[in-house]
Amino acid sequence: MITETIFREYDIRGITGKELDAKFAYQLGLTFSEWAHQKLSQIPLTIAVGRDCRLTSDEYADALIQGLTDAGVNVIDIGTCPTPLTYFSVFHYETNGAIMVTGSHNPAEYNGFKLGIGKDTLHGNQIQELKHVMLAQKFTPRNKGKIEKREIISQYTDYVVNQIKATRKLKVVLDAGNGTAATVAPKLFERMGAEVIPLYCELDGRFPNHHPDPTVPKNLATLVESVKNNKADFGIGYDGDSDRIGAVDENGKIIFGDELMIIFSRAVLKTNPGATIISEVKSSNRLYNDIAKNGGKPLMWKTGHSLIKSKMKETKAALAGEMSGHIFFADRWFGFDDAIYSSARLYEIVSNRILNSEGTLSSILKDLKPMINTPEIRIDCEETKKFKLIEEGSKILRGKTTGDAKITTIDGLRVDYSNGWGLIRASNTQPVIVMRFEAEDQGTLQTIQNAFESALTEAAQKIGHEKINFHSSH
Repeated sequence: MITETIFREYDIRGITGKELDAKFAYQLGLTFSEWAHQKLSQIPLTIAVGRDCRLTSDEYADALIQGLTDAGVNVIDIGTCPTPLTYFSVFHYETNGAIMVTGSHNPAEYNGFKLGIGKDTLHGNQIQELKHVMLAQKFTPRNKGKIEKREIISQYTDYVVNQIKATRKLKVVLDAGNGTAATVAPKLFERMGAEVIPLYCELDGRFPNHHPDPTVPKNLATLVESVKNNKADFGIGYDGDSDRIGAVDENGKIIFGDELMIIFSRAVLKTNPGATIISEVKSSNRLYNDIAKNGGKPLMWKTGHSLIKSKMKETKAALAGEMSGHIFFADRWFGFDDAIYSSARLYEIVSNRILNSEGTLSSILKDLKPMINTPEIRIDCEETKKFKLIEEGSKILRGKTTGDAKITTIDGLRVDYSNGWGLIRASNTQPVIVMRFEAEDQGTLQTIQNAFESALTEAAQKIGHEKINFHSSH
């Protein structure tokens, strides 16, 4: 019995042993082969397969590979590595696609699959097509594929080191959170000339020290402390599969994703004047205004790594990024989200004083207008009711919005007022509602937040959902 809700907007993800297992992974191998052969005329197909360090990832990857090869696909097994290196392998080994076995930033009991065909990551209808192929169980007999093990980490490291040019040695704290960044980031930074202070750089799929999600401030507490105690130039936190970056400046202040995007966009626009730069609905107005101020073309889009990559390709954007720390460089890179490469670009910017003469990370952003904002607020909500709750809540908020407020509905509901903004949307990866708020002062922020919470409470009553606990954020 297949749990259909694990086929999400831009990946497949669920609870191990309950919603997915090795048998499912094998079936996915058969399914992906059948679907990919329908989409691509080339025979035989070659797919790269990587895996993170979760306790079930080896078992699932082996079963997936068995399914792929039984269905006629050749597999390049690149072993345990970050998700971005699996994407990199598509370009480096010129494969027909890639699959990464990973639970990403979810808790340890989760696992899943990020899938790509050609150089594109599957999302939306493509994921649903896979589900229908799996449910139909009609697989074309083909000659068995071959398995080849290849090493990707040194290939990736060499490529990045040859591209990043740093002129000053900086002291950097790297927190891998016991995730896959441990296999790459410390050695890469040392080769770039950094003095590296490693934190939790031992692979452990139980994530015993802290949850591997750098968007949550409490997960960066040790990183903040280590940066200050060691007088480091900055600190970097990675999520479990290394496609999301968190950063801390030399004073221990957390730099959120949209602030990192201001830093990266300013650097990119110096060499790509007029470039299109994309972010998403959770990002601050300060980012979009700063892109325009520096001669770029800002574009707000939906949240989601596959959705962002697709929009980048469509608009030929030079850079994109999300609040969640997914950063996508097309400038000098391949356009996929890569926290390790992004952290290397940050090292280059600070080391070379590209954006300021002071040479500190904090000084780059000192001209930003002060705003009061929240991080991503995630509220527990049943998987089967979260989209309906957002739909009803959005109706209520639109009905109460007056004046010259701007309403954006490309992903949930965002309302921009003259002195702040608020957002509600359903997460595509977890059973949660996501909110974020920003305003010029605390009072205005609280007023906006209260309006959104009131609308969600009313919506919950309308759809028969239990009372929302706004203090369940995590």
